[in-house]
Formats: sequence, C-alpha cells, structure tokens
Amino acid sequence: MEAGKDYLGVSVVFFCYDNNGRVFLGKKLKNYGDEIGKWDIGYDELKLNESPIDTLKRGVREEYDTQILKYEFLGHRDVHRESGLERTLDFKVLVDGEKVRNGKPHKLNAIGWFTLKRMPSKEEMHSQLLQFLEKYKDRLR
Repeated sequence: MEAGKDYLGVSVVFFCYDNNGRVFLGKKLKNYGDEIGKWDIGYDELKLNESPIDTLKRGVREEYDTQILKYEFLGHRDVHRESGLERTLDFKVLVDGEKVRNGKPHKLNAIGWFTLKRMPSKEEMHSQLLQFLEKYKDRLR
C-alpha cells in the first residue's frame, strides 16, 4: 500500500529560516518526490507511531543536519494530485544559519539561503512552495 494513493498521506513540512531573515531552500534531484529540479522547503513523511513534532525534529536533522531552535505550527493543507491526496502539517522553524548543511546530498543537488523578497523565480519553485507562501504570507515575516 502506498501513502497518498491507497490511503491519506500525511507529511510534515518545514519552512526553515534564521535570525537574519533568510529562508533555506533545497533543489530536488531525481528520485526525490515530484517536480525535479525545483527549489523547495523541507518535508518528511509522518511515520506510524511518530508524533508530528518528532517527525519535524527528525526531518530537520536528517535533511539539513541541524537542530530546531524554535517552531510554530502554521496550519495544514490538503494537496490533491493525480496520484492521490496528501495532508501537510505546516511549520515555521527557526534554525542557526551557521549550522545548516545539506544532510541529503543524494536528494538535493543544491541548497541556498534566500529572502522572501529575493526568492527563485516562480518557474524555479515547486508548485506547493508557491501555495505555501501564498497561504502563510502574513505569518512568515
């Protein structure tokens, strides 16, 4: 059985930022989700018997090789795709910008710091990142 296809998939999404107002993004390689080559924020699948907060901590540690300094739950989104339905639990996460690294170089071929005013072009961003930014724009400043 496959999450999002045979049953509702649940992902924890993390919008990581630092005290300098920068946002951390990764560019996706093949075999890592959809929309390959697009800039995106981090996410991880909620595992059986794992709380959303434990998934958040694990995801940030594994993907960005760092610890969370502070987090805020922003809300959820229902993501409808041809392959099925996924619910995302969306978080804003403060990290130490000096300690963030690419913890998954086999899945992310580029990483970078951006500001909300200087993000990659819309064509370069994952479609769900665009929806995330639109939904939470007033809470990401």
